[in-house]
Amino acid sequence: MVIDVNEIPKEGLHIDQDFDFVSLDLVEEDAVFLEPTHAVVEVKKVGSDVRVKGRITTRLSFVCSRCLRPFEYCVDSTFDLVYLPEELDEIKDEIEEEDLEKFFYYHQQLDLREIVLEQLNLSFPLRPLCSEECEGICPVCGELIHDGSCACEVKVSDPRLEKLKSFLRDKR
Repeated sequence: MVIDVNEIPKEGLHIDQDFDFVSLDLVEEDAVFLEPTHAVVEVKKVGSDVRVKGRITTRLSFVCSRCLRPFEYCVDSTFDLVYLPEELDEIKDEIEEEDLEKFFYYHQQLDLREIVLEQLNLSFPLRPLCSEECEGICPVCGELIHDGSCACEVKVSDPRLEKLKSFLRDKR
C-alpha cells in the first residue's frame, strides 16, 4: 500500500488492515505465519515531515534455537517513526544528530507495506526460545534434556585448562 505524501489529509490517515506476507520476507528463516499481520497505523503530515505511528500484531511459528521444536510466537509491537523528504537525505551531513534516527521518503511516497514488514522483522528475538527454561538437546544422545529422558553425563571442562591438559599428556 503506497501512500502519496501530498494526498495525506490535514487530520491524517487512519489505516486498520491485514497484510499478507510470505515467510520468505522474514529475517527468521524457519518462521511460518499462523495468521496475517494486522496493523493499525496513523499517518500524519507535519510540515514536510511524515509521522507514522502504529501497532502490529500477528502469530508465527518459530523453531526454538535450543531444542529445535516449533513453538508459537506472538508479536504485539508498537512503533513511532518520522520520515523526512528525500531532499534532506542528500544533505544529511548537515542534519542535526537527533534527526539521524529519522528515515526518508522518496518521490513523495511511503510504502506502508514495507514499513510494516520492517517493523515486524525488528520485533523478532535474536535467538528464538520456546521458553527461558529450555535446556535444549543433549550433546551426547540428542534427546530433549527437560523431558528427563536423558541420563548422559557430560563432562564440562574449563577451556582455560585445555592447554595444560595437552601439555601434561605430551609429557607422558
